[in-house]
Amino acid sequence: MNSRLFIGAMGVAVAGLAVMAANSNDLARSGSGAQVVAAALSAYEAGAAPGQQAVTPTEIELSDHCPPSFEKTGEGLCELRNMYQFYDSLQGQGVGGTQTALPEHRDGFSPEQIDLGRYLFFDPALSGDGSTSCASCHHPDLGFSDGRARAVGVAGHEVKRSSPTLWNVAFLKNLFWDARADSLEEQAQGPLYSPEEMGNNPAQLLSTLHGSEEYRRLFRQAFPDGQLDEISLQQVYISLAAFQTSLISLNSRYDRYAHGYHAALSDKEIEGMNVFRSFVARCAECHTPPLFTNQQVAVIGSPEPAGLPLDIGAEATWNAPKMKGGFKVPTLRNIAKTAPYMHSGRFGTLREAVEFYTGGRGHAVPEGVDMHIHWHIWEPNLTDEELDRLVDFLGALTDETFTPEIPRRVPSGLTPIGVSPLTDFNNSNNTSQTAAAVADGSEDQTLDPLGASS
Repeated sequence: MNSRLFIGAMGVAVAGLAVMAANSNDLARSGSGAQVVAAALSAYEAGAAPGQQAVTPTEIELSDHCPPSFEKTGEGLCELRNMYQFYDSLQGQGVGGTQTALPEHRDGFSPEQIDLGRYLFFDPALSGDGSTSCASCHHPDLGFSDGRARAVGVAGHEVKRSSPTLWNVAFLKNLFWDARADSLEEQAQGPLYSPEEMGNNPAQLLSTLHGSEEYRRLFRQAFPDGQLDEISLQQVYISLAAFQTSLISLNSRYDRYAHGYHAALSDKEIEGMNVFRSFVARCAECHTPPLFTNQQVAVIGSPEPAGLPLDIGAEATWNAPKMKGGFKVPTLRNIAKTAPYMHSGRFGTLREAVEFYTGGRGHAVPEGVDMHIHWHIWEPNLTDEELDRLVDFLGALTDETFTPEIPRRVPSGLTPIGVSPLTDFNNSNNTSQTAAAVADGSEDQTLDPLGASS
């Protein structure tokens, strides 16, 4: 049997086992998911069917080069470089005109840590049943979101909020819609251990990773000062954080305009930018360039989808009634790629989303609910033409130049990404690929199968 075909067939079979196991509601909590993933690893690493010689797959090697937009220092660490570093910033917050510095960011990870994080990010072995990866809810082809109103996790569980984009998370001070995490390492633990999202637990996660000789080797490469052959949870969180901080989007047509190339934007887009920055619309007061978020939590009174209860948002984070219905102001970069919009995916198009803001202060707050609407929200009474120009401008914030490559295979031997949002929404347990496609080395962007949130 052709070795590549055999490896591909094993990946498909393993995905099928994980899906069958996912039908048990108690899978993640019972630990049976660990057995499924461990069996997958064992079969994959053995690499042979009965009566056949073992097949040794090509070893994964971590990159020793920094991702695009990063420079490798003498200490072997990757530091971000961009044009905005040539500009000043008011109050160190990235507040000002088009040529304004960005706020502080995280970098300083090694190339190997970033690349290890990439493999972990796309590997469904990180979930309790081996079906769902981080990329199931943050897919590169969907603006590192998932194209759904609300994310879907293990065994088809629908999460109550949408998956936010991960572009430029290196600049964010708080994570999650309700701002309850203040680091990427803390944020990673939310979806990993949520029963509705990835359904794992710390002991099972470590057991799965230690069960892979390849992962043990890769962690030694990425963390040479760590304990020999011992993977720690903190190393997992650091690796995921390292990869996510490499997702930089700062080369849109808007950016080229901001750096002095006036022809980068059309006349209609410039009109839209002027509306966006005007004191009438006041969009830029919360979605502040160049990050296009002020990183604050705002109560805007966005309605919930029909049939869903009110989400109190950041009120739960700080136990503060004044924050009822408050959510983090999201970045607008690559916003044209991440429909539907708002914390619950209430609006299906950008036109609907921008129109909400001209509907009147608090117009969508449920009757009898007391909300302290943010003072920036008022009644601009924008015309249809102004709304259309806003949408035109928001489309100019798209930049996916440095989209990372989806691995052709991951150390677990499972299908990269696992359950994917690019397949039929109604078939949430479809994680299979044809053996021929895998053996052919096809990229998972075209075939990978629905997933969880973060």
